[in-house]
Amino acid sequence: MSDTGRPTIEEPRLTTRRVRRRRVPRHVLVALPLALAGLISLLVSGNTLRPFEHITTLDAKMASKSDFFKDPEVRRLLLRHGIRVDIHRLGSRGIATQSLKDMDVVFPSGQPAAKLVLDRQEGSVASVRPFVTPLVFGTFRDYAETLVKAGVATPQRTPGGGDTLYYDLDMRRFMGLLDGKDGGRTTADQDGDGKTEGADTWNGIGFDTTGGHSNSGRVLVRTSSVCESNSAGTYLSLVAFVANRNSTPGTQNVNDPQLARDAVTDLAARIKPLISLQGMWADEQAESYLSDLGESIAPISLIYEHQYLAHQIAYHDSHGRQDTGRVLLYPTPYALTEPQLISLTDRGDRLVRILEEDGELRDRAIELGFRVRFSGEDGTSERLNAYLRTHGIQVPVPNADQTKVYEPGLDVLEEIIDYVGNCPPPAQDTP
Repeated sequence: MSDTGRPTIEEPRLTTRRVRRRRVPRHVLVALPLALAGLISLLVSGNTLRPFEHITTLDAKMASKSDFFKDPEVRRLLLRHGIRVDIHRLGSRGIATQSLKDMDVVFPSGQPAAKLVLDRQEGSVASVRPFVTPLVFGTFRDYAETLVKAGVATPQRTPGGGDTLYYDLDMRRFMGLLDGKDGGRTTADQDGDGKTEGADTWNGIGFDTTGGHSNSGRVLVRTSSVCESNSAGTYLSLVAFVANRNSTPGTQNVNDPQLARDAVTDLAARIKPLISLQGMWADEQAESYLSDLGESIAPISLIYEHQYLAHQIAYHDSHGRQDTGRVLLYPTPYALTEPQLISLTDRGDRLVRILEEDGELRDRAIELGFRVRFSGEDGTSERLNAYLRTHGIQVPVPNADQTKVYEPGLDVLEEIIDYVGNCPPPAQDTP
């Protein structure tokens, strides 16, 4: 009661309710540093806005040089330009003779197929030949040493001694093994009886006395189809050049067309057994040759130098040493292939310009074993050789005999290919 006798009314008390703060979920705290690191990486690389940029996808038909565009680093570099390449894999001659509808670019592996494509285009076409790579034979050490004993191969010297990765191959003498006849080899008649039976088998030239193994199969080069593949077509040109006494087929009797045609047909008939003795055509060779079962698949495979060098670089990075079981045969005369990227659309023009101008793509080509030849540069080998040295890979040395195979004219080459391969007629574009 108050002094006045009235009841005292107390003021209401406010009760403060304690609110517990919601903690950040533990999994968010764990992920936060990763997200922050990713953001920093995007900022540093300049790719912060990449998810919001427009990516242009180009449709492309490519042969063996699709290896370059399938490389993850090349894909990343192209994405920086907003370009993605969707690859349809096909042999070079298949690219040149089949439909190019809806394609933005094509990338045949050599000049004959590139010329076939260019001849089908109207007006000027943007194109670039970014690198060159020699045609080589991938084999295994015991087989290479057998060819040394047979007098058809010579090992290249290694700077510090030890097993070499490279051998020079005399194609004229080697073709003497392929034809099953006595090619003047002193080692074929091993028992001194004057006979050379079996001289075209591996055991016949001493393989069974080289490494403790036996192979009674014929000496041959396993290739892909001459009807589809640039490598096989280039090998055919090489064999034809040598069989024609180191002269380009079709360059004789030019004043007598009938005589010239007869000479080409006769040459094609002579070399056909050397090409078709393997039986059924095989697919692209490098993957088989570089697999774990490569030696059991074929003693000698037709490949490109860049495929072998890329394998050696990757092998050394993984194992700290070279793969000395696999070796290369460099044929003399030699054949270079010049892959050509050809644009068929405005979008394809952009990719051609990028290949011409992007120095990082040039560097990556070297890391993949290519001899770069970009516009404005002269040398094609020195930067590759320097890269091989820094990665502990033996550098191949050019043969003192620098005879180069010059491919015949397109009409002559097509005639020889069709004769040797019994090729089907090219597919026609549908209207």
